[in-house]
Amino acid sequence: MANHIFTGSGVALITPMNSDGSVNYPVLADLLEFHVANKTDAIIACGTTGEAATLSEKEHCEVLAFVAEKINGRVPVIAGTGSNDTSTAVMLSKEAQKYGIDALLTVTPYYNKTSQAGLIKHFNVIADSVDLPVILYNVPSRTGCNIQAKTYAELCKHPNIVAAKEASGDISQVALIRSLCGDKLDIYSGNDDQTVPFMSLGALGVISVFANICPEEMHNICQLCLDNDFAEAQKLHFHYLELMNILFSDVNPIPVKTAMNLFGFEAGECRLPLVPMSTAGYHNLKDCLAKYDLLNKYSK
Repeated sequence: MANHIFTGSGVALITPMNSDGSVNYPVLADLLEFHVANKTDAIIACGTTGEAATLSEKEHCEVLAFVAEKINGRVPVIAGTGSNDTSTAVMLSKEAQKYGIDALLTVTPYYNKTSQAGLIKHFNVIADSVDLPVILYNVPSRTGCNIQAKTYAELCKHPNIVAAKEASGDISQVALIRSLCGDKLDIYSGNDDQTVPFMSLGALGVISVFANICPEEMHNICQLCLDNDFAEAQKLHFHYLELMNILFSDVNPIPVKTAMNLFGFEAGECRLPLVPMSTAGYHNLKDCLAKYDLLNKYSK
């Protein structure tokens, strides 16, 4: 594949909220500048970490339009437009294209799920509706639906389906996908702690929660892999592994938004049904951030 959507670290961007639960656009603008200044290679808006599931369709579109306008081509912007309703996913994808978005991230149907044949039909209908590259998003722990390697091989025959965010956690599946699809399908790790092993199998980078708080560090890990310096990448990976893991000590994005608040970014709380961390969880997170000297680094 000659053209890649991005290589390196794409941040699965949080959506900051005001105290009344509305989207905090001034803070969102600050976060976008923070990522551009700190070597984030792509912005992924309205994904899982961006609480897309509890944004209204109107809010969803407004956030995508805002991000695309503020970034203005400086790095690729990828819009989360997936839905368990194919027609809604098509509508969101068409809207995203109007805003000058660079690519789409489309999750597998959740709750109603579907068969492998249904996945092929669902994703092809979405890809047919736009003139944008599509990243398939496979996260069976949240959706109860796994894209099998043979299904990927069928899907990447569509000219717009060019990549996958693999968050199955199954490195054997990733190896099989690479074997079957080769250069027809780019792969991005969907789990921070698997970035280095995935990239050793040919993945181009990560769509990262960790990059919300350590954008340059995640970029550097990916760049070392892209430079084929896996020994140094492994050292950084092991150094930050505890921090990566604690961001999943509660349901994502609760810990990462808590961390951003501790840094002074005014990320706000998550929308219900997600609730604040327990007192013990909060102090464990704060202690971990202090261990990495991040509270002082980002103090505003």
